[in-house]
Amino acid sequence: MKAIIVRFAFFVFATTLLISCEQSYICQCSKTYTRDDGNVTINDHATYTYKDNRVRAEQRCDNNTATGSDLGGDYTVNCAIQ
Repeated sequence: MKAIIVRFAFFVFATTLLISCEQSYICQCSKTYTRDDGNVTINDHATYTYKDNRVRAEQRCDNNTATGSDLGGDYTVNCAIQ
């Protein structure tokens, strides 16, 4: 019975380490301009580094996604973990 409890405790510990493991994840964002004449321009916009677990890093990266307008025209910022 003790062997089963020890194995179970080890399994829970190992699983917790794998799930909550923090690593550095690179979030690469590109800015896509769409002008009135239909031309589309894609530029590198920003790069962020998140030290977190994969799920939280992806959520934080997705939070950088945006749309708007500036002197270059209407734009969309798309971000993804690399």
